[in-house]
Amino acid sequence: MTGPSPTSAVTHSAATSRPAVIVAGGGVIGLSIAWRLAQAGARVTVFDCGESGRGASHAAAGMLAACAEAEPGETTLLALNRASQAMWPDFAAELEAASGEPVDLRREGTLLVALGADDQARLNHLLQFQRGLGLPVKWMTGAEVRRREPYLSPNVCGALWSPEDHQVENRKLARALRIAAVRAGVTLIEGCAVEAIDIVDGRARGVVAGGARQEADAVVLAAGAWSRTIAAPGLPRLPVRPIKGQMIALQMDPASPLLRHVVWAPGIYLVPRLDGRLLLGATVEEKGFDTTLTAGAQLALLEAAWRTLPGIEELPIAESWAGFRPGSRDDAPILGAAPVDGLFYATGHHRNGILLTPITAKAMAELITTGRTDPLIAGFGIARFTAKQAAE
Repeated sequence: MTGPSPTSAVTHSAATSRPAVIVAGGGVIGLSIAWRLAQAGARVTVFDCGESGRGASHAAAGMLAACAEAEPGETTLLALNRASQAMWPDFAAELEAASGEPVDLRREGTLLVALGADDQARLNHLLQFQRGLGLPVKWMTGAEVRRREPYLSPNVCGALWSPEDHQVENRKLARALRIAAVRAGVTLIEGCAVEAIDIVDGRARGVVAGGARQEADAVVLAAGAWSRTIAAPGLPRLPVRPIKGQMIALQMDPASPLLRHVVWAPGIYLVPRLDGRLLLGATVEEKGFDTTLTAGAQLALLEAAWRTLPGIEELPIAESWAGFRPGSRDDAPILGAAPVDGLFYATGHHRNGILLTPITAKAMAELITTGRTDPLIAGFGIARFTAKQAAE
């Protein structure tokens, strides 16, 4: 990937003073980048249009499913996902120490269950593909699956077992990142949207937020599904759109949960929490920023979950919600320098925002403070879209 040397002025200003960085977006991506930048000595301000951590970070399920979600054509993304997955234990421990808050990283692994012959054939095909990539997955018989999860449907005839795909409590993660960032010296300004990037003479000089200009040596655009709404004069809008997902949380008895592993089944995933909540998700809808909960979507989630785990029938519904995944044109993140100096992108993570938090924070902070691009993110720059547009 080619482009300008975006951080020369940032690192030059650091020779005489701490560089000032503005992060547009207070989700787990923006907060984690801000935390790492503050640890590196930068003066960081995070702007969020609402309450930090209340967007996609709040709506997510917190699965760290690099293996289970591996698909043909995504080998470059898989390398990024697996690298971030490997960082999670140390990242969680450091964050808990810095914030004094738990993030509930659970390491039971993930089961992709088959409820019939067709499901089994599909999963066997996926198993062979994933084994070909060297992923640590294996097949379990129906009896082996029910020994692990006795309340699953008797129709379960087997499962793909992914022992390194774990989960974290994403809402606790967002809260811990907020605390850690503020303790590290980050200034957090909530309820104040970044309206535009202030670009002067081909360089980002700050932002316009709340109608006022805020100066900075560098700007990070990390506003998730809202990234496209932030104007940058002379640059095209980012190719990021909201992908709606509806979810439901049921309430289990924490002392005697119906489920202990993350389970994927046809049309559903089920994610058990330590507090007894059981998350059911999620729809994939191209509806823009529509927060409506629909009867059809909620029914489909409940029916798919009931076919997998019949005991949910008696559980109370604790919560239902809709969130917006930030999807790019190729469903991979946009990471790296913008075509103008001083501006950086960290958005478009789609369904992998929680999983990719550690590697995104590390790589982006390193890029902004040293100018070095981590090879793992080199293929995820905005140039992959602009080059395609030029070719067309």
